[in-house]
Order: sequence, then C-alpha cells, then structure tokens
Amino acid sequence: MNPPARAPHFLNELGWGDGEILPLAGDASFRRYFRVQAPGRSAILMDAPPPHEDPRPFISIARWLTGRGFAAPTIYGEDLDTGLVLIEDFGDARLRETVDAAPESELRLYEAAIDVLIRLRGHEAADLDPYDVDTCQREAALLTDWYCPAVGVDADVDGYRAAWDAVLAPTLEGQRVTVLRDYHAENLMLIEGSETLGLLDFQDALAGHPAYDLVSLLQDARRDVHPDLEAAMLDRYRRITGADEGFVDAYHVLGAQRNAKIIGIFTRLWKRDGKPRYPGLCPRVWGYLERDLQHPALGPVKAWFDANIPAHLRGDPMLVGSMAAGQA
Repeated sequence: MNPPARAPHFLNELGWGDGEILPLAGDASFRRYFRVQAPGRSAILMDAPPPHEDPRPFISIARWLTGRGFAAPTIYGEDLDTGLVLIEDFGDARLRETVDAAPESELRLYEAAIDVLIRLRGHEAADLDPYDVDTCQREAALLTDWYCPAVGVDADVDGYRAAWDAVLAPTLEGQRVTVLRDYHAENLMLIEGSETLGLLDFQDALAGHPAYDLVSLLQDARRDVHPDLEAAMLDRYRRITGADEGFVDAYHVLGAQRNAKIIGIFTRLWKRDGKPRYPGLCPRVWGYLERDLQHPALGPVKAWFDANIPAHLRGDPMLVGSMAAGQA
C-alpha cells in the first residue's frame, strides 16, 4: 500500500503538498485509496491506474449527483493519465459499522437509504449506457462461467440463457433511472454534521430499472438483512412511490440476477485473482437467491437451478468444490 510515485507531485499541484499519505482499505478492484491528512483538513486520494481502471466515469457521475443535491464526493482534482483523483473525505462512519454497533439505529438509517433512492427515482437518468437484457445476461453468465466449474457442475448454458431471457425482457421495460449498482451498507457514509448519506463506489452506474439499487441495499452480499427489514423497506419504497405489483416482480427478478452475478464474481475473485475471503460470502448470497427464486416471476430460472445445481452444491465454492472433488 505504498502510494504511487507521482502522488506527492500531484498533491503539491493541488495545494495538498503538506499532507501525509495514509493507506486505506481497498475493494475488489484494482483501485487503491489513501487518506491525505493535512493540518486541519483531509481528503481521499484515489489511485485508479490505467489500463485496469478509468476514473472518468466516477468523476462524471459524482458531478451529476452533486449537481442534483446528492452527497457524492466533491472532486478536488484529477490526473487522468495516471488515474489519480483527489476527492472529498466523508470520514470513516459507514452505515454498516454504525448499525452493527447500534442496532437501534438500523430502521432509521435504512429508511434514510431508501429515501435517497426515492429521490433518485425523481430524476431523469444520466446519459449512461442502458442496463439492458444483454448486460444482465453477461452478468448472470458469471455464475455458469465461474461458480459451476468450481463446484464440478456441467451446466446447461443455453438453457440458462433462455431462462433469463424469459424473465428479463418483461422486467426491464418502463422507467429508467440512474442505477448506482453497488448501493449497500459499506458504500453509504454517515457524514458528520449532516443528515444526508454520502454515496461512494458508483463508477459503474448505468441507466436501468429503479428496483436494482433497492435489491443492492436489501439483499446485501456483505451484511445480513433480516427478511422483516427487507419487507418493511420495500413496502416503504412502494408506498411513497406508488410502485405496483409489477415492481415487486422486477425486484425479485433483478435480485436473482444480481445474486447469481455476485456468486460468480466472488468465485472469480478467488479462482482468478487469488482473493480467498470472497467464497465465504457466497452462502449468504445463495440464501437471498433462493428466496428470490420462490417468486412466481422466476419460474423458468428456478426450474433451471433445480435441474442444474442441486441444494448440496450451493454454498461456499471453495468448500463445495473440495467436497465434490473428494467424492469424485
């Protein structure tokens, strides 16, 4: 976690040359983050090195959000050639740790997170690529590309795609909003002195269905969300927006799609990128996925899962794969 060689020069050009560069925890990408601690102020240095990363989408969406009154980080400066970006520091108080330490705050903070999505629904989508059937199919295919081989499943890939086609096409019709795509408790910040939740990790935003970010929040891959809380927040969203039963269908279809994608991504992070902590998150995601598959709108997809991935092969791919290999 040494800062990039150009960082001191970059910071000096922006008037932050007196700041100490301290490493922060990274994420599942090639991006790295550092806190720049200067007398009486601090900022966050994002290192998004090309060709693996491109900070321009983050910068563009941050400015779109702040221009509409949402609390995305202010951009203090950028060097697109090296992928360095200096942004506003929202501090360390994430929604996840706050709720875990003070469970009595959970309902209030999740209501606030729901209300951000309701406000977002009120704006025309940013000029972004569409979150369409082809994109959803590519993402869902991560499960058959990575999870299935890891646990020894010879999956019916053509049937998988056909099942998703059957449920996605009707789901994705209608209103499009700016979908942040990673809207969950570890990317929502409690900004000191503000009632607004700070937004992070939105560089992959697309124009898509408003139910997607709701699923990201309420079927959180990294934190257990009780079904009662999920139901209450879905009800709050529908009550305020007037969303009909078709929205509930879309919620579960996109929940299943997102959770299948995440299981594939977490397996890939282990198998390809050497990050063995991610498979252990898969059982939680399987739990969400199996709940979504019970919804009537998911009939074709549920039938595929029942035929291709039996219950004993659903879980932590590292453990399931080793057990399947031992029985072979």
